Amino acid sequence: MNEIISYFSTIPSSHRSLILVGGITIFWLIENSFPFFLMQYRKWHHAGINFFLTFTTIIVNFILAFILIKTASWTTENHFGILQWIPKLPIWLYTIIGLLLLDLIGAYLVHFIQHKVKFLWRFHLIHHTDTWIDTTTANRHHPGESVMRFIFTTLGVLIVGSPMWMVFLYQSLSVIASQFNHANISLPNKLDVFLSYFIVSPNMHKVHHHYVLPYTDSNYGNIFSVWDRLFGTFTTLSKDKLIYGVDTHMLPEENNKLKKLLQIPFQKSRSAKNTENH
Repeated sequence: MNEIISYFSTIPSSHRSLILVGGITIFWLIENSFPFFLMQYRKWHHAGINFFLTFTTIIVNFILAFILIKTASWTTENHFGILQWIPKLPIWLYTIIGLLLLDLIGAYLVHFIQHKVKFLWRFHLIHHTDTWIDTTTANRHHPGESVMRFIFTTLGVLIVGSPMWMVFLYQSLSVIASQFNHANISLPNKLDVFLSYFIVSPNMHKVHHHYVLPYTDSNYGNIFSVWDRLFGTFTTLSKDKLIYGVDTHMLPEENNKLKKLLQIPFQKSRSAKNTENH
């Protein structure tokens, strides 16, 4: 454990970039060999759009990174936050608690709020317009959403009182988890169900990308599935009923053109057209 802490305390930017690129590459190869859906689409064109939005996310995080570093340093120096207030624990338990709480605030909570607040939904909508979910979809975020997610990650660091090495570990795990649960990969059903009791599995997250309510408003987690199960937002849907996208923007000229996607948050809101009963 000490080796992990030491590594993430000084992890170079190049290694963080390698985690991002390496994860996409690995899951890209796997989904080509063992696809969940045999989707007929221009994979490189689709990836190009999602890579551009991934790049804007990297830029946002790079520009604002000093805020995150200052926040983590302040919490440890001033003994502020949950991890600073609880009794001394074994380092492995301390780490798990910290990661769980960072995932709650930096992933589950912000995701839930984005679905409930109309102004924020305008930006998050770009992620849901993707009708071909694969590993490149993981970072398909409008720059405005990237800023909002950064704010909640920083809030999480402040409330949790996590040291910077834990923040870097959390962000690395978050990237890999998101690439994994968005990947168009077919796992044995029993394995996927088993994984979904601990982490957000591919089948679990794909339900969130079903095109109509109430499924769109479910399975908000990114790394850990415990929060969806605890707060009653966990649900399932069989593969044969799954349709990707969001019902207000199902036309290719809207969901598969970069310029149109960037304009969506500034257009008139559209109400959901359909809902399905469980």
